[in-house]
Amino acid sequence: MADDALREYKAQQSTEHGFRFLKDPLFFTSSVFLKSTKRIEALGMIMALCLLIYNLAQRQLRLTLELKQATIPNQLGKPSKSPTLRWIFQCFLSIHFVDLHGVKEVVNLSPPRLHILSFFSYGCQRYYLLPAPIS
Repeated sequence: MADDALREYKAQQSTEHGFRFLKDPLFFTSSVFLKSTKRIEALGMIMALCLLIYNLAQRQLRLTLELKQATIPNQLGKPSKSPTLRWIFQCFLSIHFVDLHGVKEVVNLSPPRLHILSFFSYGCQRYYLLPAPIS
C-alpha cells in the first residue's frame, strides 16, 4: 500500500512539472485574453498538445543520448544525459535564418550546437539547412 502511494505521488510530480511549463511566462498565455468558453477550451487543448509534443521530443532526445552513450553540456557546462528541451531551446535562441538577395543561410550554428543537432532526426537538421544527417 505504501509503495502504491509513493508511486502515485511521484507520478503527480511529472504532471505538476507539465503544468508549471504551461504557466511559464515564456509560453505567453498571460498575454491572451479570451471571452468565449469555446475559445478557452480550444486554447487549453492547444496547450495540452504543445506539452505532449514537448515531452515526446524531450523523451526522444534522452533516449537517443542513452543509445549513443553521449551527453550534452548543461547550463553549468557539465555533461548531462537528461537535458530538458527547454535548455536546448535556450541554446538555440541566437541562431538566425537570413535570406539576403535570395541566398538563404543559418547564422551562429556553432560546433556545440551542431553536436546537439546530431541527436535529432534529419528532419530537424534540415530545418537548419544542413545538407546531410550529422552523425
